[in-house]
Amino acid sequence: MFQYISFRSGMAVIFALLIGTIFGKRIIRMLQKQQIGEVVRDLGLEGQYKKKGTPTMGGLIIITSILVPVLLFGKLDNLYVLLMIGTTVWLGFIGFLDDYIKVFKKNKEGLPGRFKVIGQVVLGLAVGLTLYFSEGVVVRVDTAGKVKTTQTVVETNEVSPEVVYEKAPVTNVPFFKNNRFNYSSVLWFLDEDTRASWGWLIFVLAVIFITTAVSNGANITDGLDGLATGTSAIIGTTLGILAYVASNTIYAGYLTIMYVPQAEELVVFMSAFIGATVGFLWYNSFPAQVFMGDTGSLTLGGIIAVFAILIRMELLIPILCGIFLVESVSVMIQVSYFKYTKRKYGQGRRVFKMAPLHHHYQLKGYTESKIVNRFWIIGIILAVLTIVTLKIR
Repeated sequence: MFQYISFRSGMAVIFALLIGTIFGKRIIRMLQKQQIGEVVRDLGLEGQYKKKGTPTMGGLIIITSILVPVLLFGKLDNLYVLLMIGTTVWLGFIGFLDDYIKVFKKNKEGLPGRFKVIGQVVLGLAVGLTLYFSEGVVVRVDTAGKVKTTQTVVETNEVSPEVVYEKAPVTNVPFFKNNRFNYSSVLWFLDEDTRASWGWLIFVLAVIFITTAVSNGANITDGLDGLATGTSAIIGTTLGILAYVASNTIYAGYLTIMYVPQAEELVVFMSAFIGATVGFLWYNSFPAQVFMGDTGSLTLGGIIAVFAILIRMELLIPILCGIFLVESVSVMIQVSYFKYTKRKYGQGRRVFKMAPLHHHYQLKGYTESKIVNRFWIIGIILAVLTIVTLKIR
């Protein structure tokens, strides 16, 4: 039975749920015993002081619930699985440092932002270089009447699709019939040989940007009970589906997307991710008994970003992670407009009552649970739209 992805994925979900719900309670008690409580800043929000003292660093529950099932049911000789494990541990460590400084050093600012960004850049650099230079990382492209390799294009009169394995920085592009995008094409103004030589740099820079942006987006979204957790579970379910079709030759050919060999093991990892987030939601839903802290939020965002890159679906992130995107953009708009108006009029003005966006709705009088539920609904709509893009050309 262990040879079947479906069985190992199902077991990963079950084990992650059990760890999150059963052992999660014990971890919460341990955090309470160590007096690891949330440090609340005065934001003028209703009910915020009720959260004071609620255990934080709950991301440890999520990380444990992911890693244990993956170690039990995943194939640890698979490069993609190793990259995901490394992502989980690395960002979990950075988030843990941030929470540790906040809780034990009584520093509300936590780990300086530049160090978080450096950690995210290091991760993106490691993932990008590994994917580009590892010989085993290829994609299979099905083409009709034309076989495209990284060196030449060969015309053929055969009616049946031809198959070629590519070792190139390529990804799927949504909505377009010719849905292949090579990162080296950004250097269109250079000759073909130069583009091929420097294409890796563009790809690595893109991986760094995506990893940093999504990780920080999840971190910003984690401001209401269950918001980041539930949103991540929805995104994770969608990515699991995308990984399954991308790792299946039949479905990949039917949907005209790139087949990614050995990516089926990522389904096991994402199954554990889904189980971990749903299990954590048992305690993190309103009113929360534990907060994930940066230990959890930075990790969730990084996992989502790297996973999407591995299955060549990273260009769907703006749609799939629309909640993270809007929350991040609301902060950028608020800060930029405030600085601009302060420079121009001598007094800063705001676009929103407060940023991120979920706090804006809190100040408008919406209850916390209603905001979270509606954001989840929007997340489900975006997830469905993401899957639909596989057939919209």
